[in-house]
Amino acid sequence: MSAPRVSIIIVSWNARAVIEKCLPSVVDTEYPNLELIFADNASTDGSAAWIAREYPSVKIVRHPDNWLFCRGNNAALPHATGEYVVLLNNDVEVPPGWLGPLVETMMENDDVGAVQPKLLQYDDRDRLEYAGASGGFIDRVGYPFTRGRIFDTMERDRGHYDDPRDVFWATGAALLLRRSALDEVGLLDERFEMHMEEIDLCWRLQRHGYRVRVQPESTVYHIGGASLPQGSPRKAYYNFRNSLLLLYKNLPPAEWRRTILLRVACDLAALGRTLAAGRTDEAAAILRAYRDAFQMRRHYTDTRPADTDPSVLPPYRGLIPVDYFLRGRKTFSSLPAHQFLGPDRSVPPPPSPA
Repeated sequence: MSAPRVSIIIVSWNARAVIEKCLPSVVDTEYPNLELIFADNASTDGSAAWIAREYPSVKIVRHPDNWLFCRGNNAALPHATGEYVVLLNNDVEVPPGWLGPLVETMMENDDVGAVQPKLLQYDDRDRLEYAGASGGFIDRVGYPFTRGRIFDTMERDRGHYDDPRDVFWATGAALLLRRSALDEVGLLDERFEMHMEEIDLCWRLQRHGYRVRVQPESTVYHIGGASLPQGSPRKAYYNFRNSLLLLYKNLPPAEWRRTILLRVACDLAALGRTLAAGRTDEAAAILRAYRDAFQMRRHYTDTRPADTDPSVLPPYRGLIPVDYFLRGRKTFSSLPAHQFLGPDRSVPPPPSPA
Protein backbone atom coordinates (compact mmCIF):
# COMPACT_ATOMS: atom_id res chain seq x y z
CA MET A 1 0.00 0.00 0.00
CA SER A 2 1.40 3.40 -0.94
CA ALA A 3 2.07 5.86 1.85
CA PRO A 4 -0.60 8.56 2.13
CA ARG A 5 0.51 12.14 1.62
CA VAL A 6 1.35 13.97 4.86
CA SER A 7 1.78 17.75 5.13
CA ILE A 8 3.71 19.16 8.11
CA ILE A 9 2.92 22.79 8.95
CA ILE A 10 5.27 24.77 11.17
CA VAL A 11 4.11 28.25 12.17
CA SER A 12 6.82 30.60 13.39
CA TRP A 13 7.50 34.19 14.35
CA ASN A 14 11.03 35.47 14.97
CA ALA A 15 12.35 32.13 16.20
CA ARG A 16 15.37 31.58 14.00
CA ALA A 17 17.49 30.15 16.80
CA VAL A 18 15.07 27.29 17.54
CA ILE A 19 14.33 26.83 13.84
CA GLU A 20 18.01 26.27 13.14
CA LYS A 21 18.13 23.83 16.05
CA CYS A 22 15.00 21.79 15.29
CA LEU A 23 14.06 22.07 11.61
CA PRO A 24 16.95 19.90 10.32
CA SER A 25 15.49 16.92 12.20
CA VAL A 26 12.08 17.49 10.61
CA VAL A 27 13.63 17.65 7.14
CA ASP A 28 15.33 14.32 7.89
CA THR A 29 12.03 12.61 8.71
CA GLU A 30 11.97 9.13 7.19
CA TYR A 31 8.65 9.09 5.37
CA PRO A 32 8.23 8.59 1.63
CA ASN A 33 5.41 11.01 0.84
CA LEU A 34 6.03 14.17 2.85
CA GLU A 35 5.40 17.87 2.32
CA LEU A 36 6.96 20.50 4.62
CA ILE A 37 5.33 23.92 4.93
CA PHE A 38 6.88 26.76 6.91
CA ALA A 39 4.25 29.42 7.72
CA ASP A 40 6.09 32.62 8.58
CA ASN A 41 4.16 35.12 10.69
CA ALA A 42 5.94 38.19 9.24
CA SER A 43 9.23 37.46 11.01
CA THR A 44 12.00 40.04 10.88
CA ASP A 45 14.88 37.74 11.88
CA GLY A 46 15.61 36.26 8.47
CA SER A 47 14.33 32.80 9.38
CA ALA A 48 12.35 32.36 6.14
CA ALA A 49 15.35 33.42 4.03
CA TRP A 50 17.58 30.98 5.93
CA ILE A 51 15.16 28.12 5.24
CA ALA A 52 14.87 29.05 1.56
CA ARG A 53 18.65 28.95 1.27
CA GLU A 54 19.37 25.85 3.37
CA TYR A 55 16.27 23.75 2.65
CA PRO A 56 14.78 24.71 -0.73
CA SER A 57 12.40 21.73 -0.63
CA VAL A 58 10.45 23.38 2.21
CA LYS A 59 7.42 25.32 0.97
CA ILE A 60 7.33 28.79 2.55
CA VAL A 61 4.03 30.58 3.15
CA ARG A 62 4.49 34.21 4.18
CA HIS A 63 1.74 35.80 6.27
CA PRO A 64 1.48 39.61 6.25
CA ASP A 65 1.34 39.88 10.05
CA ASN A 66 1.88 37.86 13.20
CA TRP A 67 -1.25 35.75 13.05
CA LEU A 68 -0.26 33.68 16.10
CA PHE A 69 -0.88 29.94 16.23
CA CYS A 70 -4.52 29.51 15.24
CA ARG A 71 -4.81 31.83 12.27
CA GLY A 72 -1.25 31.09 11.23
CA ASN A 73 -2.06 27.38 10.88
CA ASN A 74 -5.49 27.91 9.36
CA ALA A 75 -4.11 30.22 6.69
CA ALA A 76 -1.40 27.69 5.81
CA LEU A 77 -3.79 24.74 5.50
CA PRO A 78 -5.03 25.63 1.99
CA HIS A 79 -1.43 25.26 0.81
CA ALA A 80 -1.24 21.70 2.17
CA THR A 81 -1.91 18.79 -0.20
CA GLY A 82 -1.77 15.96 2.32
CA GLU A 83 -4.48 13.50 3.26
CA TYR A 84 -3.13 13.99 6.78
CA VAL A 85 -1.81 17.24 8.27
CA VAL A 86 0.67 17.64 11.13
CA LEU A 87 0.68 20.81 13.21
CA LEU A 88 4.22 20.95 14.58
CA ASN A 89 5.69 23.59 16.87
CA ASN A 90 8.88 25.22 15.67
CA ASP A 91 10.69 24.10 18.84
CA VAL A 92 10.17 20.35 18.43
CA GLU A 93 13.00 18.00 17.47
CA VAL A 94 11.97 14.68 15.95
CA PRO A 95 13.82 11.38 15.42
CA PRO A 96 13.82 9.99 11.86
CA GLY A 97 11.03 7.43 12.33
CA TRP A 98 8.62 9.50 14.42
CA LEU A 99 5.90 9.93 11.78
CA GLY A 100 5.28 6.33 10.74
CA PRO A 101 3.50 5.12 13.93
CA LEU A 102 1.17 8.15 13.85
CA VAL A 103 0.17 7.56 10.24
CA GLU A 104 -0.34 3.85 10.91
CA THR A 105 -2.71 4.74 13.75
CA MET A 106 -4.79 6.80 11.34
CA MET A 107 -4.76 4.18 8.58
CA GLU A 108 -5.82 1.40 10.94
CA ASN A 109 -8.63 3.40 12.60
CA ASP A 110 -11.00 5.30 10.32
CA ASP A 111 -12.70 6.92 13.30
CA VAL A 112 -9.51 8.52 14.70
CA GLY A 113 -9.44 12.23 13.91
CA ALA A 114 -6.29 13.22 15.79
CA VAL A 115 -3.24 11.48 17.24
CA GLN A 116 -0.15 12.74 19.04
CA PRO A 117 3.25 11.24 19.87
CA LYS A 118 4.72 11.11 23.35
CA LEU A 119 6.48 14.38 24.20
CA LEU A 120 9.67 14.45 26.24
CA GLN A 121 11.65 17.48 27.31
CA TYR A 122 14.37 18.58 24.92
CA ASP A 123 16.94 19.28 27.65
CA ASP A 124 15.93 16.45 29.99
CA ARG A 125 15.00 13.52 27.80
CA ASP A 126 13.98 11.21 30.60
CA ARG A 127 11.21 13.58 31.71
CA LEU A 128 7.75 13.99 30.20
CA GLU A 129 7.04 17.40 28.73
CA TYR A 130 4.56 20.01 29.92
CA ALA A 131 2.64 20.68 26.71
CA GLY A 132 1.39 17.18 25.98
CA ALA A 133 3.35 14.39 27.70
CA SER A 134 1.51 11.16 26.81
CA GLY A 135 -2.00 12.44 26.10
CA GLY A 136 -4.33 14.96 27.66
CA PHE A 137 -7.50 15.09 29.77
CA ILE A 138 -9.58 17.76 31.48
CA ASP A 139 -11.42 17.65 34.77
CA ARG A 140 -15.09 18.43 35.25
CA VAL A 141 -14.53 22.21 35.27
CA GLY A 142 -12.07 22.29 32.38
CA TYR A 143 -8.65 22.22 34.04
CA PRO A 144 -6.27 20.38 31.67
CA PHE A 145 -3.70 17.77 32.68
CA THR A 146 -1.84 14.95 30.97
CA ARG A 147 -0.50 11.49 31.49
CA GLY A 148 2.79 12.68 32.91
CA ARG A 149 2.07 16.28 33.96
CA ILE A 150 -0.34 17.83 36.46
CA PHE A 151 0.07 21.57 36.94
CA ASP A 152 3.86 22.09 37.11
CA THR A 153 4.77 18.56 38.21
CA MET A 154 6.33 16.65 35.30
CA GLU A 155 7.09 12.98 35.83
CA ARG A 156 10.13 11.01 34.84
CA ASP A 157 9.45 8.79 31.85
CA ARG A 158 9.60 5.23 33.13
CA GLY A 159 7.65 3.77 30.23
CA HIS A 160 4.55 3.70 32.43
CA TYR A 161 2.51 5.74 29.92
CA ASP A 162 3.67 3.88 26.82
CA ASP A 163 0.34 2.23 26.04
CA PRO A 164 -1.46 3.62 22.96
CA ARG A 165 -4.93 4.71 24.00
CA ASP A 166 -7.78 7.13 23.55
CA VAL A 167 -7.34 10.47 25.30
CA PHE A 168 -9.51 13.57 25.53
CA TRP A 169 -7.09 15.95 23.83
CA ALA A 170 -3.87 15.71 21.91
CA THR A 171 -1.25 18.41 22.05
CA GLY A 172 -1.00 21.04 19.33
CA ALA A 173 2.79 20.93 19.67
CA ALA A 174 2.85 17.76 17.53
CA LEU A 175 -0.59 16.85 16.23
CA LEU A 176 -1.49 14.62 13.28
CA LEU A 177 -4.97 15.39 11.97
CA ARG A 178 -7.22 13.67 9.44
CA ARG A 179 -7.90 16.24 6.72
CA SER A 180 -11.42 14.96 6.02
CA ALA A 181 -12.27 15.31 9.73
CA LEU A 182 -11.10 18.93 9.67
CA ASP A 183 -13.33 19.53 6.66
CA GLU A 184 -16.24 18.22 8.72
CA VAL A 185 -15.72 19.89 12.10
CA GLY A 186 -13.85 23.06 11.12
CA LEU A 187 -10.36 24.37 11.75
CA LEU A 188 -8.78 25.90 14.82
CA ASP A 189 -10.90 28.58 16.48
CA GLU A 190 -9.10 31.80 15.57
CA ARG A 191 -10.76 33.69 18.42
CA PHE A 192 -8.62 31.58 20.75
CA GLU A 193 -5.47 32.97 19.06
CA MET A 194 -3.19 30.61 21.02
CA HIS A 195 -3.45 28.12 23.91
CA MET A 196 -6.28 25.60 24.50
CA GLU A 197 -7.20 25.66 20.80
CA GLU A 198 -6.23 22.00 20.39
CA ILE A 199 -8.44 20.99 23.32
CA ASP A 200 -11.36 22.76 21.69
CA LEU A 201 -10.63 21.07 18.34
CA CYS A 202 -10.34 17.62 19.93
CA TRP A 203 -13.59 18.16 21.83
CA ARG A 204 -15.35 19.12 18.60
CA LEU A 205 -13.91 16.05 16.87
CA GLN A 206 -15.38 13.83 19.59
CA ARG A 207 -18.73 15.59 19.36
CA HIS A 208 -18.74 14.50 15.70
CA GLY A 209 -17.95 10.88 16.56
CA TYR A 210 -14.18 10.84 16.09
CA ARG A 211 -11.66 9.48 18.58
CA VAL A 212 -8.46 11.16 19.76
CA ARG A 213 -5.40 9.00 20.43
CA VAL A 214 -1.86 9.04 21.76
CA GLN A 215 0.70 6.76 20.12
CA PRO A 216 3.80 6.59 22.37
CA GLU A 217 5.66 4.41 19.85
CA SER A 218 6.40 7.82 18.38
CA THR A 219 8.42 10.15 20.62
CA VAL A 220 9.49 13.75 20.00
CA TYR A 221 11.41 16.33 22.05
CA HIS A 222 9.92 19.72 22.86
CA ILE A 223 11.89 22.72 24.04
CA GLY A 224 8.74 24.49 25.30
CA GLY A 225 8.12 28.09 26.29
CA ALA A 226 9.24 29.39 22.90
CA SER A 227 5.99 31.31 22.44
CA LEU A 228 5.13 32.32 26.01
CA PRO A 229 7.11 31.20 29.09
CA GLN A 230 5.55 29.80 32.24
CA GLY A 231 4.56 32.60 34.62
CA SER A 232 3.82 35.03 31.83
CA PRO A 233 0.70 37.13 32.55
CA ARG A 234 -0.20 36.89 28.88
CA LYS A 235 -0.02 33.09 29.05
CA ALA A 236 -2.26 33.12 32.14
CA TYR A 237 -4.72 35.36 30.29
CA TYR A 238 -5.02 33.02 27.30
CA ASN A 239 -5.20 29.89 29.44
CA PHE A 240 -8.02 31.18 31.66
CA ARG A 241 -9.97 32.95 28.92
CA ASN A 242 -9.81 30.10 26.44
CA SER A 243 -10.57 27.44 29.03
CA LEU A 244 -13.76 29.30 29.92
CA LEU A 245 -14.66 29.63 26.25
CA LEU A 246 -14.17 25.96 25.45
CA LEU A 247 -16.53 25.01 28.30
CA TYR A 248 -19.16 27.43 27.04
CA LYS A 249 -18.76 26.22 23.45
CA ASN A 250 -18.84 22.50 24.05
CA LEU A 251 -21.05 21.85 27.08
CA PRO A 252 -24.84 21.79 26.70
CA PRO A 253 -26.39 24.83 28.42
CA ALA A 254 -27.78 22.90 31.38
CA GLU A 255 -24.43 21.18 32.01
CA TRP A 256 -22.59 24.48 31.62
CA ARG A 257 -24.80 26.08 34.28
CA ARG A 258 -24.02 23.19 36.64
CA THR A 259 -20.31 23.60 35.93
CA ILE A 260 -19.61 27.31 35.87
CA LEU A 261 -20.19 28.11 39.56
CA LEU A 262 -17.80 25.35 40.60
CA ARG A 263 -15.28 26.62 38.06
CA VAL A 264 -15.53 30.17 39.40
CA ALA A 265 -14.88 28.86 42.92
CA CYS A 266 -11.73 27.07 41.73
CA ASP A 267 -10.53 30.15 39.87
CA LEU A 268 -11.10 32.36 42.88
CA ALA A 269 -8.81 30.05 44.83
CA ALA A 270 -6.23 30.30 42.03
CA LEU A 271 -6.57 34.07 42.09
CA GLY A 272 -5.98 34.09 45.84
CA ARG A 273 -2.81 31.98 45.51
CA THR A 274 -1.55 34.32 42.80
CA LEU A 275 -2.13 37.42 44.92
CA ALA A 276 -0.58 35.78 47.99
CA ALA A 277 2.54 35.09 45.92
CA GLY A 278 2.73 38.76 44.92
CA ARG A 279 2.07 38.10 41.21
CA THR A 280 -0.26 41.04 40.73
CA ASP A 281 0.22 41.19 36.95
CA GLU A 282 -0.88 37.58 36.64
CA ALA A 283 -3.89 38.21 38.90
CA ALA A 284 -4.92 41.15 36.72
CA ALA A 285 -4.60 38.90 33.67
CA ILE A 286 -7.01 36.37 35.22
CA LEU A 287 -9.58 39.09 35.81
CA ARG A 288 -9.22 40.36 32.23
CA ALA A 289 -9.66 36.80 31.02
CA TYR A 290 -13.01 36.53 32.81
CA ARG A 291 -14.16 39.89 31.45
CA ASP A 292 -13.26 39.00 27.87
CA ALA A 293 -14.59 35.44 28.01
CA PHE A 294 -17.95 36.79 29.19
CA GLN A 295 -18.04 39.27 26.32
CA MET A 296 -17.02 36.67 23.74
CA ARG A 297 -19.74 34.17 24.60
CA ARG A 298 -22.09 35.76 22.07
CA HIS A 299 -19.98 34.35 19.22
CA TYR A 300 -20.88 30.78 20.21
CA THR A 301 -24.54 30.98 21.15
CA ASP A 302 -25.77 29.39 17.91
CA THR A 303 -23.21 26.56 17.75
CA ARG A 304 -23.46 25.09 21.24
CA PRO A 305 -24.81 21.54 21.67
CA ALA A 306 -28.44 21.41 22.73
CA ASP A 307 -29.53 19.91 26.04
CA THR A 308 -31.42 17.25 24.06
CA ASP A 309 -28.34 16.16 22.06
CA PRO A 310 -25.91 13.43 23.11
CA SER A 311 -23.08 15.22 24.86
CA VAL A 312 -19.38 14.53 25.32
CA LEU A 313 -18.48 15.48 28.87
CA PRO A 314 -15.04 16.08 30.40
CA PRO A 315 -13.69 12.59 31.17
CA TYR A 316 -12.39 13.23 34.70
CA ARG A 317 -15.24 13.97 37.07
CA GLY A 318 -13.00 14.98 39.95
CA LEU A 319 -11.37 18.36 40.52
CA ILE A 320 -7.67 18.48 39.68
CA PRO A 321 -6.95 21.51 41.94
CA VAL A 322 -8.43 19.64 44.93
CA ASP A 323 -6.55 16.44 44.08
CA TYR A 324 -3.26 18.26 43.58
CA PHE A 325 -3.20 20.95 46.26
CA LEU A 326 -5.30 19.38 49.01
CA ARG A 327 -4.92 15.63 48.54
CA GLY A 328 -1.33 15.57 47.31
CA ARG A 329 -2.05 13.64 44.12
CA LYS A 330 0.78 14.93 41.95
CA THR A 331 0.82 12.28 39.21
CA PHE A 332 -1.71 10.96 36.71
CA SER A 333 -1.36 7.41 38.04
CA SER A 334 -2.32 8.59 41.54
CA LEU A 335 -5.73 9.85 40.42
CA PRO A 336 -8.67 7.63 41.41
CA ALA A 337 -9.74 5.48 38.47
CA HIS A 338 -13.41 5.59 39.44
CA GLN A 339 -13.49 9.33 38.69
CA PHE A 340 -12.88 8.73 34.98
CA LEU A 341 -15.77 8.14 32.63
CA GLY A 342 -15.66 4.93 30.61
CA PRO A 343 -14.44 4.61 27.01
CA ASP A 344 -17.75 5.96 25.73
CA ARG A 345 -17.72 9.49 27.13
CA SER A 346 -20.99 10.43 25.50
CA VAL A 347 -24.01 10.95 27.68
CA PRO A 348 -27.33 10.17 25.97
CA PRO A 349 -30.05 12.82 25.85
CA PRO A 350 -32.79 12.69 28.47
CA PRO A 351 -35.88 10.71 27.48
CA SER A 352 -38.58 12.57 25.61
CA PRO A 353 -41.59 13.52 27.70
CA ALA A 354 -44.51 11.16 27.32
